Amino acid sequence: MRIMCLNGWGGRLHDRLVPYLAQASPDVLCLQEVVHSPQTDRDWLTYRDGAHVLPQRANFFRDVCAALPDHVGTFCAAAQGVLWDGETPLPSRWGLATFVRRSLPVVAQAQGFVHKGFSPHGYGDHPRSRSAHAIRIFDYRTDRAIAVTHMHGLRDLRGKGDTPERLEQARRLLALAAQVAEPGDLRVICGDFNVEPGSETLRLLEQAGLVELVTRRGLPGTRTSLYEKPGRFADYMLVDDEAAVRDFRVVRDPEVSDHCPLVLEL
Repeated sequence: MRIMCLNGWGGRLHDRLVPYLAQASPDVLCLQEVVHSPQTDRDWLTYRDGAHVLPQRANFFRDVCAALPDHVGTFCAAAQGVLWDGETPLPSRWGLATFVRRSLPVVAQAQGFVHKGFSPHGYGDHPRSRSAHAIRIFDYRTDRAIAVTHMHGLRDLRGKGDTPERLEQARRLLALAAQVAEPGDLRVICGDFNVEPGSETLRLLEQAGLVELVTRRGLPGTRTSLYEKPGRFADYMLVDDEAAVRDFRVVRDPEVSDHCPLVLEL
């Protein structure tokens, strides 16, 4: 089984990203920073937050669904705010999504928040609401259930250091994962955690019996050349049975986001 984790950067590199996902076609795709604007057919809208202005792929979720027709997609909204079509405001939802190959039965799932709750009337003040999604799937090739959980960790304007909010976020992530995992399952937890190696978040997950693969394998980071700020780590992949890992890699070519895809082969 192939599991991919990626922050899609709001679909900003749509022309590279969507063909890459169609070609890679992982069995499970854990995708963060997903835009879903079902009230418009526009391809592109603009996000505005003071001087922070970004192009956003208006129906990024729809685009990935079309690129992966053999998968079932679940969108998990964290907030609904406004994107702009010129000077026209349009409602748009922001969150994460999980795509599972149709041949794999999903036998349990849970969706919840690791920071704050759903923000229905605007994206909210920083640090903003953050959601997570957990699924339990049965893999007939190994005759084993796999519990996969991912989140997009909160962004703190002060940086990626430890905070009480991030520690509580990690506790909530573990609690959500526990809602679907059963004894004997292989557990996988991943996402854009927005923390540095050695953080309290990673320590808590490791104390729960998980092994973090990015740092354990000495990889130099998970950011592409498109990320211009200092700090090369943001994304992590953890498993509770390292012997089940056939391969793990951080994909640096092609560059489809300012984050690298993490690809786990079980």
